[in-house]
Parts: sequence; C-alpha cells; structure tokens
Amino acid sequence: MKADQSLSKAERTRNMIIEKSAALFNQKGYSGTSMKDIMDATGLSKGGLYGNFSSKEEVAVAAFLNAVETVDNEVRMRTSVIENTLDKLKAVVYFYKERILDPPVEGGCPIQNTSVEADDNNPALRDSAIAVMDSWRERIVYTLHKGMKRGEVKMDVDATDFAIRFIGTLEGGIMIAQLYKNVHFFDVLARQLIEMIDALRNNTK
Repeated sequence: MKADQSLSKAERTRNMIIEKSAALFNQKGYSGTSMKDIMDATGLSKGGLYGNFSSKEEVAVAAFLNAVETVDNEVRMRTSVIENTLDKLKAVVYFYKERILDPPVEGGCPIQNTSVEADDNNPALRDSAIAVMDSWRERIVYTLHKGMKRGEVKMDVDATDFAIRFIGTLEGGIMIAQLYKNVHFFDVLARQLIEMIDALRNNTK
C-alpha cells in the first residue's frame, strides 16, 4: 500500500494505521496485539484509532490483507517475467527459499500466522484468511490449466489436489524453518516441491 498524495488526510491516516499494524499483528498475533500497541506504533490516541476503525478485529483484517498484498506483490514481480508454467511454480519455491529468514513482512508468512490463530472467536479474520487461501489455490489451478492448454502440463493432473499439496508442503516448510531459524528444514521440503512440479511435465510434447 503506497502513499498517495491524492488521498484525503483521513485516507492517508487510515492507510498509515494499516501499514504500521501489519507487521505488528504478523509478529505478535491477534491476541498478543492490543489497541495500546497499535497506538504506540502509530502515535495516535485511542480516539484517533476508533475514528478510523470500529474495532481491533477490523484493524487486524485490514492489516492482514495489507501484509498478504505485500508478499503477493513480491512474488508476482518474480513470476510475471516467466512464461513456462512449471518454471513459474518453481520460482515461487525459490522465492520463499531466499526469503525464508528475511520475509517481506516482519514475522513470517501472514497467511500461516493468521490461519493458525483465527478461529470462531474471530470470524471476520478467519473468513479473510479462508478467502486469501482460496484465491491462492485458484491461482495455482488457473496456472496449471493454462499450462495444460499450452501442452506444458500433463492433461490428467488434478489441479485442485496439486494446489492443496503445494500450499500445504510450502507452508509446512516455512513453519519448520522459522521455528528452527534454519533454512535447511525448508530446503528438504523445497526439493520435494520441485520433484512434485517436475512430475507434472508433459513429456509427450
């Protein structure tokens, strides 16, 4: 979310709150982040915060979507210049391999962090995490179907099942590597991901 001078002061204030809160929630989680933490991070009073957001949950949802957008923009920059379907998927794996201990948003993967904590007590946050996960899965499915039309991917591949395995394996690698602060743990699963991707190749082309 970039600063835009054409925005009103109120809009710029709201964006500032979201940006400052994104790393805060991603590091400390929803339960661990208080409105005072947000006040300290933004320099605003309680009235200033509630003048822009009705609740902590509303701030958390906006901050989560901002964090996801930050990561997504970096991934898209990496993959947008790649034509081949399988190379695009591999580029995602290599991106996380390089950024595993230096993530685009402080605190690690916002989807993982929010998904672990979001539950029935935070329905808006949970719904947002599900929507983001659905969107990610659908993008992978779309990419694979496009690859099938190009003849790059085998026609009998179940794109939806692959997307679930891809996301699950990637997120598992991120979680273990961040727990140990050791890239090797991600590398082990990254190799499996690359093998999974290579297995999609249409060798009859």
